[in-house]
Amino acid sequence: MRLASLAALITALTLALAKGVAWWLSGSVSLLAGLTDSLLDGAASLLNLLAVHYALRPADDDHRYGHGKAEALAGLGQALFIGASAVLVGSHAVDRLLNPEPVTASTLGIAVMVLSLLMTVALLTFQRYVVKQTGSTAIRADSLHYRSDLLLNSSILVALLLASFGWPQVDALFAIGIALYIFWSALTIVREAAKVLMDQELSTEVTAQMQTIACAVPGVIGIHDLRTRLSGTHWFVQMHVELPGNLPLIQAHDICEQVEKAIVDQYPRAEVLIHADPHSVVKHHP
Repeated sequence: MRLASLAALITALTLALAKGVAWWLSGSVSLLAGLTDSLLDGAASLLNLLAVHYALRPADDDHRYGHGKAEALAGLGQALFIGASAVLVGSHAVDRLLNPEPVTASTLGIAVMVLSLLMTVALLTFQRYVVKQTGSTAIRADSLHYRSDLLLNSSILVALLLASFGWPQVDALFAIGIALYIFWSALTIVREAAKVLMDQELSTEVTAQMQTIACAVPGVIGIHDLRTRLSGTHWFVQMHVELPGNLPLIQAHDICEQVEKAIVDQYPRAEVLIHADPHSVVKHHP
């Protein structure tokens, strides 16, 4: 996760430098949109790097559930940066549409955008691997806005190609479309971060599978009050396990341990807390 965050920061700063030179020489408002986005990507990725470093700290006396929600807070920060970039890009694009200017040095701009596409694809491939391995909210949010960058960079490349063929007004139109898409990406990141901060349950497919796994353990009669939530890379799971009322305490404890192990074997990121109930006194639970 730390390596993915650092890779995103280096990619954003490298592309910002390349786009800055190309924009200075060409005057393309689409390249300016790309430059602005890359600068804010760099700021967001720096915030992400710090958040991931904090989120990976182990639980302590003040944070018994760990520091995983720092990732969701970083996601909100990223959304703020991305939303600001959308407003800035959109305002520049409207101004250029009303006051058109020719695009020069388009060959350099095209070369820079090809480089941007290649670096962004490489970064997204690595981020996809990290998200698959860790389930990180912060890296997922980072990956989401770099996917929007892939569309943004492709749009800029098309705009520069069309401008080189004598349609400079397309440059501003593409920039407006890019700004709208960036803003939509910011809203998507906010929704993803809010799920974590509001302790949204894991998917119904996962919780149903957990219940099936628990009920398959010998001695377990039923499950109720299954609750789950996500915090960073960790899943917190609580459940009540219904057992025969005449079981010795040590045997009930062993069965609960087996349930916990069965769930963790299937979902290694889960931290499971189990409460044992005598089946004979369990009332109806919705």
